[in-house]
Amino acid sequence: MEKCEMKFCQSCAMPLGAPDMFGTNADGSRNEDYCAYCYKGGAFTSETTMDEMIEMCVPFVSKGDPWPDEETARKAMQEMFPQLKRWRK
Repeated sequence: MEKCEMKFCQSCAMPLGAPDMFGTNADGSRNEDYCAYCYKGGAFTSETTMDEMIEMCVPFVSKGDPWPDEETARKAMQEMFPQLKRWRK
């Protein structure tokens, strides 16, 4: 049995489960690295810094799913985001 590995957006770390969650390339094909909120038509939907992206994401992930509060969410994302493709140095 093949192990199915969950993909995450390489910009905002959102889990990419359903096909409509994936972003699109310039030719309209599915982009395997980024979500539909971060990447459309072959380009990022906003020019933002990693810290700005973290602050945009905090409200969505700090109410117990997956983190209990904003401080915990922010700390976790500050450790995780530098490893994502978009933010890697």
